[in-house]
Amino acid sequence: MSYDDPKPVTATSELTVKAGGTPVYKRILDLFEAEGIKTLFGIPDPNFVHLCLEAESRGWTVVSPHHEAAAGFMAEAASRITGKPALCFGTLGPGLANMMPAIQCCKVENSPVIFLGGQRARVTERRVRRGRIQFVQQEPMIEDSVKYSGAIEYADQTDEVIREAIRIAMSGTPGPTYVEYPSNVILEELDVPEVLPPHRYRLTNQGADGDRLAEAAELIKAAKNPILLVGHAVHTTKSGDAVRELALKMNCPVIQTSGGTSYIKGLEDRTFQYVFSDASIEAVEACDVVVALGTELGEPVHFGRWRHWHEGEANRKWIYVQQDPTAIGVNRPIDVPLVGDLRAVVPQLSRALGDGLPPAAGLEKFMKDGQAELDELGQEALTKSDGTGNSQVHTARFIVEATKAFPEGGIMIRDGGASVVFGWTYNQCKPNDVIWNQNYGHIGTGLPYATGAMLADIAETGKTRPGMLVTSDSSFLFHIAELEIAVRRNLPLVCVVAVDFQWGLEVGVYKRTFGQGTAETGTHWSDKVRFDKIAEGLGAYGEYVETADEIGPAIKRAYARGGPAVIHVPIDPKANSEEMPKYDKFRTWYAEGTQ
Repeated sequence: MSYDDPKPVTATSELTVKAGGTPVYKRILDLFEAEGIKTLFGIPDPNFVHLCLEAESRGWTVVSPHHEAAAGFMAEAASRITGKPALCFGTLGPGLANMMPAIQCCKVENSPVIFLGGQRARVTERRVRRGRIQFVQQEPMIEDSVKYSGAIEYADQTDEVIREAIRIAMSGTPGPTYVEYPSNVILEELDVPEVLPPHRYRLTNQGADGDRLAEAAELIKAAKNPILLVGHAVHTTKSGDAVRELALKMNCPVIQTSGGTSYIKGLEDRTFQYVFSDASIEAVEACDVVVALGTELGEPVHFGRWRHWHEGEANRKWIYVQQDPTAIGVNRPIDVPLVGDLRAVVPQLSRALGDGLPPAAGLEKFMKDGQAELDELGQEALTKSDGTGNSQVHTARFIVEATKAFPEGGIMIRDGGASVVFGWTYNQCKPNDVIWNQNYGHIGTGLPYATGAMLADIAETGKTRPGMLVTSDSSFLFHIAELEIAVRRNLPLVCVVAVDFQWGLEVGVYKRTFGQGTAETGTHWSDKVRFDKIAEGLGAYGEYVETADEIGPAIKRAYARGGPAVIHVPIDPKANSEEMPKYDKFRTWYAEGTQ
């Protein structure tokens, strides 16, 4: 889905030219500033030192991580938390190669990040030579993973190439784009027109067809059991307020997709996770109209056709708000497509409904049952190992205690394998901002997501909110060096790490495939690692806790101290690999060829 315009730019005419010469690197920043972008991620090299220095002088937040992949993940998180495109750069050759995991992740996660890649001067690149230093042709490596790949071959192409990169990143299904930035154009100067605001050069806030809106409103008014199916893009387009108004007018349950787990303020008590909440399954099976917002209707929701959707398929009507017209009808038939931007279409639909509807049948029961299930799970977790006996803390207990301590108004970041599966079921908080990697399943993104989201949020709002990263040891080790960024910026980020010294999901796969006692080759690693000590070595606060009743107080102490912290919690490796809740339901996402 696309994103709202930032504050309007004062310039109005493409023909008004600024005389005196503007270097290309300054013009690039001008064009991104018009989109409201205030953060820049990357490791500076000769191609980018001018850009970084100028950005910082303008008040941008410039963040240099310890690995280019982390820079890309930070930018992706920035786009999610701000609702705007994000900007990331990488040096030529190995820098861009290192950035490829993040580029691919942005593609699968539909994240509009513009990757700016350094390159040798074109006169060098086009020579017929061997043994060139730090050189590879980058566009062939990248172009299959981005929506658009372009290059600023000549200085006077700067505006059109940058705008095309943003335009395509934000159009249809969002995604990453790439702009090559050869060293020969960096300092070239231009006589440039005033910068255009976004709506002057690309489609923004596209509304839906009026006749289709009327048709959708009539279906909703006639429904007995309508539901809202809310996906990832509701959060990344910052459409929560508009969706809340629609949900209250429809007076219906809100079902979260696995990628759309940020709770909308004011709707927490009527919002249920698809599959991992029994109330969600009851609501889905009973519904006669579905209004799907900001979701691809992918495998994790069984394409809206199979399993829990199957029984009522013949009589159920689907209304689909989708910016990309080519997505309509691909994963399932759609009765009323509303093609347009969520932030424009959802208010249109609310207006079309007029005064609103009486409560949907079963809404009160779903709300009561949903809360009861959450309470029961919290109590059930108390019966599991708390770390005082012969076993370490059970992962379910770990999740309950950690999420009970989640700070009000904070940003929740998730990472991991088995621990995330436990989190879907046992999570005790309902955060309004959740950052995690769902479609691609790319573990290790947690720390860069956390720092990128928090820094971009500060740059956007001027306020510092607490962050909590709930993760596992294997995932935390991927980009653990990025904890230094949290130290450098003194971010109130508490990382609660479930530690079993193994790849928990993979150990479970061995056991289910071969039975108990198999060698579990390649899934175990040293039990000598102490994450609290690593945190101290990087300048953060570290604490080691062995029992469940210590987790909450440790988290509170960490926030009270200020700055970043890591809480090391040993968990039961056997329970973590064998007792993942509702694993049978999770596995239905991967029903190879049957959906």
